[in-house]
Amino acid sequence: MSLAHLSAQISQLSNEEHKSLPPIETWNPAYCGEIDIRIKANGDWFYGGTIFKRLSLVKLFASVLLREVEDERNEYFLVTPVEKVKIIVEDAPFVLTQWGWQDKAQSIMTVTTNLGDEFNLDSSHTLTVNANGELYINVRRNLLAKVHRNVYYQWAELATEKVNTDSSELVFCSAGCEYSLGKIDG
Repeated sequence: MSLAHLSAQISQLSNEEHKSLPPIETWNPAYCGEIDIRIKANGDWFYGGTIFKRLSLVKLFASVLLREVEDERNEYFLVTPVEKVKIIVEDAPFVLTQWGWQDKAQSIMTVTTNLGDEFNLDSSHTLTVNANGELYINVRRNLLAKVHRNVYYQWAELATEKVNTDSSELVFCSAGCEYSLGKIDG
């Protein structure tokens, strides 16, 4: 499996799909092995140890990225109608880098990933905290974005303390949902 071959297949699909995401959930291609693509924890994509310099190519590959969870182990694949190749993702495939309020009432938050995916923080795009206190948001197709540290600190400034029976946590709201930034040690 060559990068050029994979890129050509996805480009053809992209042209046919007119900017919407390809329907990878409906495809069941044969597994074709691994390709030396790695997504670093900071969101940078590498092929053969060399960083991708073209954001358009990264976005193209991200459009056919699939995450499979088996026995609490995440595996990531690039999928076309005829091929499925495994890649390495160090943490999460996306990084949440920006946010802003969609309205003056500050009731709906819009967030943006390092690849320009923009969506509202709502019940479809949930925020979770892992055991290490790191924040992740569901972007699409069970693919997560890690919340960048700068965004976390900005959210911590706007969050309010919520006191529970046995602990306290920092929370904020968006689109009628309450999100926790984690428990406060006390």
